[in-house]
Amino acid sequence: MLQLIIGAAVLVALFYYIAIRPMSYWKNLGIKQSSPKWLVGDNFGTLFKTESFAGMVKRLYNQCPEATRYFGMYQFTLPTLMIKDPDLLKQITVKDFEYFMDHRVFIPEDADPLWGKNLFALTGQRWKNMRPILSPSFTSSKMRSMFVLMSECSETFVKHFLDKNDDVTEIEMKDMFTRFTNDVIATTAFGVKVDSLAKPKNDFYLMGKSATDFSGIWKNLKFFGYMVIPGFFKFFKIGLFEKSVSHFFIDLINDTVKTREEKHIVRPDVIHLLMEARKGIQQKEESNVPDTGFATVQEADLGKAGGAVKEITNLDITAQALIFFFAGFDTVSSLMCFMAYELAVNPDIQTRLRQEIRETLDECNGKLTYEALLKMKYMDMVVSETLRKWPGAIAVDRICTKPYTIEPTLPGEKPVHIKKGTVMWLPIIAIHNDPKFYPNPDKFDPERFSEENKGDINPYAYLPFGLGPRNCIGSRFALLENKTVMFHILRHFEFVPTGKSRIPLTLSKRSFNLLAEGGFWFGLKRVKN
Repeated sequence: MLQLIIGAAVLVALFYYIAIRPMSYWKNLGIKQSSPKWLVGDNFGTLFKTESFAGMVKRLYNQCPEATRYFGMYQFTLPTLMIKDPDLLKQITVKDFEYFMDHRVFIPEDADPLWGKNLFALTGQRWKNMRPILSPSFTSSKMRSMFVLMSECSETFVKHFLDKNDDVTEIEMKDMFTRFTNDVIATTAFGVKVDSLAKPKNDFYLMGKSATDFSGIWKNLKFFGYMVIPGFFKFFKIGLFEKSVSHFFIDLINDTVKTREEKHIVRPDVIHLLMEARKGIQQKEESNVPDTGFATVQEADLGKAGGAVKEITNLDITAQALIFFFAGFDTVSSLMCFMAYELAVNPDIQTRLRQEIRETLDECNGKLTYEALLKMKYMDMVVSETLRKWPGAIAVDRICTKPYTIEPTLPGEKPVHIKKGTVMWLPIIAIHNDPKFYPNPDKFDPERFSEENKGDINPYAYLPFGLGPRNCIGSRFALLENKTVMFHILRHFEFVPTGKSRIPLTLSKRSFNLLAEGGFWFGLKRVKN
């Protein structure tokens, strides 16, 4: 009997220390916090698919309006500080960047090297070494080189629908645009030519879709597992990617590198830059090349890696190429889907954009150029507003890498001493939908980004690609790819609602990413030029 009582007492104590005690972390520091549930914290809705991830972020952001600078929340049992104030965001992501350099590591490198070695997951000095090596892949001059490939993919893509000779072609936009982004990434990053509309079951597309699909239970369980019982998942080295996916991309890179070295093939892509970097060859940026738009983030000066970078292996190259795929395949295609949705439900905006496309074609004699595309002001306004309302990254994190103090600035505030390892959250979608920064935020209004109005936008309250040196390296690529395909589509078609269209759009609760419940069903209506 005594043993049962002791055993029960031990279980109760363990449950208290694991599931209950952590939920008072911010309260004990005198910081306003959410109302977490035992063990699952604020993730109850996302765990049981009753709330979208974006919905959770917005709910927590708005839960305590008087907490204007920061707010305590819990990712399961992990205390997380949500940063709400643009000035504090600037302080953390830019001015005091050395204290918040890293993202949280979900999947350890020994469990899944393809995830653990990529730029997003790298930490500390390894990240600082890799970022300047990859940065030349995404400069304005490299975008001008890649524009030719993107435009070719766009023309092939549009021709597929022109050949149907239908007045209106009903399409699920997410499927359509992921096939396009797949083909662009294949040619610009891997040097592989693919047509995923003509050959819908090609290996490159199927493997990319598998790598980026987070709607399944098993992948979600992996993330939850690393949050709640990381020791168990680390011990069994449970990786993120399926073995078939890993082997496909590893073999592809190995064969590509071998062929290029043997035949001295040079191609301006990510693989070539990394092959050059391990020889110690640095890339130079051209000057006077137009940039890709308002949302473009600028690269911080982290210094240049000198000499041979011997630690860059074929596996490192694969990891970087795969994160390029990972970001470009799903996130960029989602941007295209939401832009198509907004144009379909706001025909006046679509008409104005199509008029700008016609004027641009006249100016460049019917053949779109890189410079002509980037001069399109209304196109940039529409894309910028799409990213405001529907940012690809719902929220991003930063890890405190050494003890830090948030100094008080408001009456009644006290210094907040942040321990090493504390997670900070940048709630992007909530900030972008805060009426304090964007009046009437539910309205799709490209005029926010007009020449007259864009100067009123707080640059630290507009962060579709993150902030500071750890921002998204691929902002130029994403913007250029989106503008290029939209130009070619709207030259020949307009987006229109169909019987399957869900208006207004509701977000799916089954995925961490921004997806529409029931899909993005719209029509491509042929127009006379």
